Amino acid sequence: MMKISKILFVEPPKDYWFVMGEYLPPPTSLLILAAYIERELPDIEIAILDCQAERMDWAGLEKYVESYSPSIVLSSGFTSTAYPCARTSEIAKKVSEDIVTIVGGIHFSFIPEESLIDFPEIDIIVRGEGELTLVELIKTLNNGKNIAQVKGISFRHKEKIIHTPPRPLIKNLDSLPYPAYHLIEDYIKHYHFTMMAGRNTRYMILEGARGCDHRCTFCTQWKHWNGVWRTKSVKRIADEIEHLNETYGGVFLWLTDDHFKYNLRGKALYKELKHRKCKEEIMLFLQARTDDVAKNPELVSKLREVGNYWVMCGVETDSTSTLKEFKKGSSAQDAYTAMKLLSDNDIFSHAMFVIGTRRDTVESIERLKQFSIDIEADFVIYTALTPFPGTVYYETAKKNGWIEDTNYANYDMSHAIMPTETLTRKEVQQELWKCYHAFYGSYMKNIAGIFSKNKLKRTLYRHMAGQHVLKKFRGLI
Repeated sequence: MMKISKILFVEPPKDYWFVMGEYLPPPTSLLILAAYIERELPDIEIAILDCQAERMDWAGLEKYVESYSPSIVLSSGFTSTAYPCARTSEIAKKVSEDIVTIVGGIHFSFIPEESLIDFPEIDIIVRGEGELTLVELIKTLNNGKNIAQVKGISFRHKEKIIHTPPRPLIKNLDSLPYPAYHLIEDYIKHYHFTMMAGRNTRYMILEGARGCDHRCTFCTQWKHWNGVWRTKSVKRIADEIEHLNETYGGVFLWLTDDHFKYNLRGKALYKELKHRKCKEEIMLFLQARTDDVAKNPELVSKLREVGNYWVMCGVETDSTSTLKEFKKGSSAQDAYTAMKLLSDNDIFSHAMFVIGTRRDTVESIERLKQFSIDIEADFVIYTALTPFPGTVYYETAKKNGWIEDTNYANYDMSHAIMPTETLTRKEVQQELWKCYHAFYGSYMKNIAGIFSKNKLKRTLYRHMAGQHVLKKFRGLI
């Protein structure tokens, strides 16, 4: 009978996304899972190895696994990091075939069959929400029972791949413990988001909600969480913000919720934070829909008073037909209103755009470029439409044979994966570079950004200049 006594959570060696420059985020998913295991199974020894923070290569990871001698090695990732996760499992198996290798996250949850076929070094895939599944899996392994009774996993049995039924979602997210930052205290000083807040501003991530009740065709998140939006209580969110600030010195705090929902949580979060000392120190980064920002000017203003300095919005495009195709549910006018509202409240506005839909042409991308300049966002990121496994767009693209690049390492939204009806994949890549050049290639605009009164804007433009982002995009063509 197998005895699980030690679990090693691994954030593997991987490349930075060059668009964001040099940055080092904490391994949030692993911290959340580790905290839950630690609470529910206190007899299990847990370690988190962040190879990024340790600046550890694959040889170093192998030595660490040898010295720690874990029963389980677990990693989690998105599509662009699927290969490093698989290689982590490969290294664990190289050290000892007895190590149980587990992977989770959005990518593996959506294509478990393909993943288990392609990566024989992976023993088990935890699909969807991992906390309850992982605890039950460990108990089942320790009791010597059949893991086929555990909901939410995929694994091999006698050369056959088994997918157990999906696990219901956790109803009360307040029941989850704080992420296990105490297990990585040696690393915390290394986490930073230089482009956004400067090298010496301590960067941490917290999760206030899971999922989204919108149905964007290019997005993996809503499908991963079953199309449901669940939130922690506002008090719990404020408590967690305060905890990260006061216990670990977290200042630049990214609330990872895909949809902030001002109307449901804005006023309450303002009330919770306004009497707390941490509001004077924190720089809270939110993600919100343009229509949600546009409809809630008073709440946008209130949250600025309690530390919200940065808001990222998925604008996507100016095209009404493409917004409909994406099932976005917002309009180009929402983008104008939202960006102006953020600017009026001295909140750094961050707009995301997508090029490369089937009907995109040089002319339509030119219009998008001009639109992205006209809305006057402080910071813009352009992405190539990427058919992530699990999205509606992936199924359509796969069925129609549009996908030309199947190397998941390139699914980073900076590499063009598909052509359009009129543009080759290389031409889409060229158009992506032209978008960046239009926004960041202006000498006068860069000078104005570097000397802006807004500290975040100064930090960003100096960073963009130093990282040579335009040159790197040019190199992808």
